[in-house]
Order: sequence, then C-alpha cells, then structure tokens
Amino acid sequence: MKSRTRFTRRQVIGGTVASFVLPTLVPRTALGLGGRLPPSERIRLGFIGMGKQNLGLMGGFLGQKDTQVLAVCDVDTTRREHARNRVNERYGNQDCAGYNDYRDLVARDDIDAVVIATPDHWHTHPIVDAAKTRKHIYCEKPLTLTIAEAKVCIDAVNKYGVVFQTGSQQRSSQEFRIACEAVRNGRIGKVLRVYASVGGPSRWCDLPEEPMEPGLDWNLWLGQAPWRPYNSILSPRGVHDHFPAWRAYREYSGGGMTDWGAHHFDIAQWGLGMDDSGPVEVIPPEKPEAGIGVRWVYENGVELIHGGYEGRGGVNFVGTDGVVYVDRGRLQSWPEEIVKEPLGENEKVRLYRSPGHLRDWLDAIREGRQPICPVEVGARSVTVCHLGNLAYWTGQRLKWDPKNWRFIEPAEANNWLDGIRREPRRDPWQLPTV
Repeated sequence: MKSRTRFTRRQVIGGTVASFVLPTLVPRTALGLGGRLPPSERIRLGFIGMGKQNLGLMGGFLGQKDTQVLAVCDVDTTRREHARNRVNERYGNQDCAGYNDYRDLVARDDIDAVVIATPDHWHTHPIVDAAKTRKHIYCEKPLTLTIAEAKVCIDAVNKYGVVFQTGSQQRSSQEFRIACEAVRNGRIGKVLRVYASVGGPSRWCDLPEEPMEPGLDWNLWLGQAPWRPYNSILSPRGVHDHFPAWRAYREYSGGGMTDWGAHHFDIAQWGLGMDDSGPVEVIPPEKPEAGIGVRWVYENGVELIHGGYEGRGGVNFVGTDGVVYVDRGRLQSWPEEIVKEPLGENEKVRLYRSPGHLRDWLDAIREGRQPICPVEVGARSVTVCHLGNLAYWTGQRLKWDPKNWRFIEPAEANNWLDGIRREPRRDPWQLPTV
C-alpha cells in the first residue's frame, strides 16, 4: 500500500492525473509562506554532496514555490550540518534530515527527486541507485568519471523512466541557443571546424598526507578511488567558498578537459546536431604532453579542436560563409548579421527554449518529459571529454564507434572504457549494473 501511494503521488507530480485529483482552487491558508504550494503539490527533494556547488543549487531550489527540501547528505559533518541549518532556517518549522551515506537518503520513500553535486568519481552510483528507486535526478556536470559510467547512466535512466537533467546550464542561456540555431540553420555555410577553449587533462594525485579532518568519513569520500592519506586540497576543511582542486587529479576527475569541456564541448555537440552521437576519430597533437591541440573528427568531416581561435576563448564555429563565437555573456559573428537577424520562416531549426535550468527540470517532472539536457546529452558530451583525455594520456590515434560505444582501433582501447587506472576499483564500488 505504501509504494502504491507514492506511485500515485508521483503520477500527480508528473501531470498524468493532475486534472482529476488536484483542486481547482487552492485556499490561501493552504499555500504556506510566500504563496508556496501546499505540501501535497510540492516536489520533495534530497541533496547529495553539500559543497559550494550544491549549496548554490539548493538556494535556487529553496526559492521555488513548488519544492520542499527534506534531506541533505555529505560525508563531512560540518558541511552536512551547515546545509541542514540553512534549510531549517528557511522553513522555520521543519527538521531537515542529514545523512552521511547517500544510500540512506535514496532509500526514503517520501523523496521524489535528488540533486547530486559530489566530486565526479561519485556521480554514477548515486545516479543508478536513485533511478532504481524511481527518483528524478539533477546531476552536475561533468556527468561521469569514465566512458563506461556514461553508458551505465543512460541505461539506468532509460530503464526506470525518471526525468534527468544534466547540470550543463549553458544550454539554458540565450546566447548559446542563438549561436547554435544560427549554425544549425546554415548561416555560416558548411561547418568546417569548431574550436573549444578549455583546460587540459588531469594528472595522477601526488598530494602529501595531512592530519585528518575531524568529522569526515574519508573512506567514503574516496569511494572507488585508491586508498590514500587525507589532504585538504581534495576535501577542504569545513564550509568553503571555492571549487576544490580534486578536479586536477585523475583518480577523481578529468581536469579542465572535463570540467569546462563538459560545458563547451557540449555546446559544440549541440551546434553540430550531435546530441545522440559523437566523433568517430580522435587525433592527439604531436606533443600530447602539451595538453592542447587534440582533434575530434566527425563522420561528416567536421573537426572539433581543443584550443582557442584568433585569440578568443569560448566556442568558435568556423564555416565557409562566416564565424560564430559564443561564450558566457558574449555572442558575436562575422559577418555580424549572422547572429543579429531573427530567424526567418524558412529557417526550420528551432532549438529548445529553457525557462531556466532548475525550473526546466521541475517543469519536466510535472509534465512527464525530459528537460533540455537529459542524460544522453550529458553522457555524450562528457564522452567527448574522456576521448580527448585518453588521446592525451596515451598519445594514440583512436577510432570510436559512437553508436555502439566501442573503440574500433586500437582494439585494446576498449580496456580503457572504465578509465586508465593505477589500481582497480575498491569494493564495494565496482561499476554498477542496471
């Protein structure tokens, strides 16, 4: 009976039976403070990983009238309690639950959706476990640590039918949509190359041991990664207002290649119409150790190049008839009318207009559809990043089959689908099954 009640309520949130069970008029006394919807109509959220990024996301969701934050999770006691207190201060009369282990949060029947903003090596297990309990998911980019994990995430979301938003928020920004619409409608002619300026690959961790941070479950923070002594660069002490540098190390992330690459390569994929595909060949530069210059080649011959163009960063689409440059808050083209003139009637490509990345996910949950950046988009974009890192790390030319998620040449590269590792995954955090 309990599971049936939850399923029915989620149908209501998804919009499938809302017209039959929701009242036409909601009394003002039932709305709560600030005109918020009554509890029966709110999307109940849990947050996993309470560092700087998720604190910011939580603030955004606390500002929505149709959400309720019920629980937070972090392996660091100080960050966990800080997040709990923030929720309790906002609501006044609610005791937000706090968990050390995400599995305890995901096991709750009264949570509809989770927001994940852990280090990259801790995305896939919470995604799969949340999907198995039919919870909708918002997960920060870069989506995964490895290519194999990216495919597992797609399979889990598709099998269990949950609504998934990748935190690649540039898709919800007007300048990126306008740029990609211009390219997709042929305004720069035939696309020849795309330049994306992001950081380089990560390196093996060599940090020295420091005294352990009190209240931190260091073993759980490491998860699948090899055991190593604590260092505050990986998990900063207490509440912090910066993005930790675990991103620089291969055990936990792919460096600037995945951090900013998950943003800018994602826009390249969008502009090329490759959301359900990807490159077929990856060519390292003559000096892979330089960490710049790798090239991805698509089946139609278009090249994506890791680097800037004519002194500009961001993303530059170069075609036979013009150039479109886009970055956060910046949009230019040569000739300038390419991005300044509105689309005409004969220009048929109209890309998704998001009302805002967080709002878009909540609306998609209520309407029973996928949002602007669903799981396959996030998985395909991060795979571009992983392919680039593999080319840098090995110096090898790689032929990739994006349809079947396999390497064609060299065949041994398929051993790298779950990353090039110094040590195997630690139990019990093996690659999850769907």
